[in-house]
Amino acid sequence: MNFGSIALAGALCACLGIGATGAQAQSSVTLYGRVVAGVDYQNNIADASGKGGGTLWRHAGNQWGTSMLGVKGTEDLGGGMAALFVLEGGFDLPAAKPNGADLLLNRRAYVGLQDYWGKLVLGKNLAISNDVWYIDPTGQQFIGTATLVRGRNWQGNDNGIEYTTPTWGGFSATVQTGLGEQTDGFTKLRKDGISLVYAASSYEVRAIYDVARDKNGKYSDLFNTSKEFTLGGTATFDDLKMFAGYQRLSAPDAPLNAPSKANHYWVGANYKVTPWLTLIGSVFRVTQNRNAGSANLYMLGANYALSKRTLLYASMGKVFNSATANFSVEATNNNPPAGGRQTGTYFGMSHTF
Repeated sequence: MNFGSIALAGALCACLGIGATGAQAQSSVTLYGRVVAGVDYQNNIADASGKGGGTLWRHAGNQWGTSMLGVKGTEDLGGGMAALFVLEGGFDLPAAKPNGADLLLNRRAYVGLQDYWGKLVLGKNLAISNDVWYIDPTGQQFIGTATLVRGRNWQGNDNGIEYTTPTWGGFSATVQTGLGEQTDGFTKLRKDGISLVYAASSYEVRAIYDVARDKNGKYSDLFNTSKEFTLGGTATFDDLKMFAGYQRLSAPDAPLNAPSKANHYWVGANYKVTPWLTLIGSVFRVTQNRNAGSANLYMLGANYALSKRTLLYASMGKVFNSATANFSVEATNNNPPAGGRQTGTYFGMSHTF
């Protein structure tokens, strides 16, 4: 699929009359999205033999944030209840192709109801582990909380059922499941999770627990099909926002030659120098069992807003691996050799609509 699919989405929007008043005064349909493009550089990339030294210049399509196109709508059903839907696809703008699977709606495609008792949605959504976004000082950039867990918290959730409570005195919760749809076992390929949050005006505390099972219903891959617990929060002091987080990953069914446990920590800050310029700084560390090693990642970045919808970004990072680890500086498979260091940087432009 290419941008012809996105053109199809545009045609769909036109048919729905987006931007115009709906058939009922209490109904609305909205087209939204974001486009991101820039340049990305990484060094000391290992070749097939494990020898480092390779360098890569490439376009940056999603390193700062995902390019996406979506349609969402609501309808007032009366008595405080509303129906809702979201259809959303992510894509790589410079390459003009969708992210991941060859699907138009590869991020979200769900329908639901919302009332005083909360919100219930059915369909495809991001996995609940993506809630780490709220406590990530980088906003889930390629150099961020996903890097030292090899993208574990970027998963999607197909065949999903999700319920979010109302907010009671700052507290709310979301529970999610993704049905594996296998005839020989209810747990095979299934995902489950819960996200708890307490948010006040100047701070937030969040806990997330999620599990992703393999085709046999097992936890066999630490950074793919595993158990993950996340705890962290933020605190805001005028123009300074502080972040801290911890993740515990476990894959008890992993083969003996692969790690089965990892601990991931981070601290960071956003500082608004002016209303237009925000500086970002963060440090991440991961440790693995079974002699799989550890790594430290350091990141600096800046966002400069040209308007409320358009900004320029620049980020750089460096990863230091222990003798048996080979984590990349970005959440990619462009790894350095075991024990190697790697530097990466990307810069570009983002526009939201």
